[in-house]
Amino acid sequence: MKTTHYILLGAVLLVLSACDKVSPIGVLVSGTGVEDRVKMSNAYYQGHKGEGSMLSGYEGDEYTFLVGADSHLTTDDGRMREMLQIALDNNDLLMAHLGDIADTKAEYYIILEDLIDEYREKYAKKYYAEQYLNDENFSLDQVSYPFYPVVGNHDITHNGWALWSNIFHSSFYDVYVLVNLDPPQLDHFIFLDSASGTLGREQVRLLEEGVLNDYYDTGEKIIRHTFVFSHTNIFRPRSVEFASTFPREEMFFLLNKFSEWETDMVFLGHVHKWDYQKVGDTEYLTLDSMCEANNPQPGDYLVRVHVKKDGTISWEKVRMNYTKK
Repeated sequence: MKTTHYILLGAVLLVLSACDKVSPIGVLVSGTGVEDRVKMSNAYYQGHKGEGSMLSGYEGDEYTFLVGADSHLTTDDGRMREMLQIALDNNDLLMAHLGDIADTKAEYYIILEDLIDEYREKYAKKYYAEQYLNDENFSLDQVSYPFYPVVGNHDITHNGWALWSNIFHSSFYDVYVLVNLDPPQLDHFIFLDSASGTLGREQVRLLEEGVLNDYYDTGEKIIRHTFVFSHTNIFRPRSVEFASTFPREEMFFLLNKFSEWETDMVFLGHVHKWDYQKVGDTEYLTLDSMCEANNPQPGDYLVRVHVKKDGTISWEKVRMNYTKK
């Protein structure tokens, strides 16, 4: 059924290729720009707020999360599979992906969705073992698999937004990790839509209104750490290197927002080249592409962040070993 669904989706996309109509989230959309994407995503976000967006942070001394970028998945799912397996083996609390998750072809999204469903089941067997094995009413639909991707420019080309949103639904969202009950403390993960190289007016308005920072205006210091994820990069790896970045005004807007949020780390992709910058108290990590086609040799393409119970943050690069068979 899933294959048939995507074949029909691809066929209708071809028919609609000259149209600019906007449909509700998850329904076929052609030529969707950032303003429409954000409006559609906000409608979904508001209707599904809280679903899978609160995680429990500590069973031991730390929790970890894994970040990858620019997988450009096609028929070879080896590197994406490796990332999901690395996270499962290491007990990472969540995974973030920084856009350009697949090249825009319906069959690639069948492969991607099947892979995510496969690892959702593996995740359920590991963390929901009792329910999975003993509760006949237990369904994998009840399992919120902690894989959080941002949308990238390759995800929206050739009508790819319809394919991408069919799986992930929204182009922006946030996640909270509960790290302390008394006093209440949360770590905050903010995922932005920068696939078009601009936030757009609507997303700027939503950020100004505090759509992604519910806990900042409570009068209490509830947020402990803030992590931000974007596809489009803030800084170029080298000043002489061509790379699309945000318009200057938006870059300053974001830098001010990161300061206002007291952001600890910002994760960026897009340019397929590692870069590290620190501005004020905020670290900016631009990740290399984890795609086997871009980097066929094994290498340190992932980043794992360690968040200690005492609030200390550290990070390390994580090696990927998959090579095309």
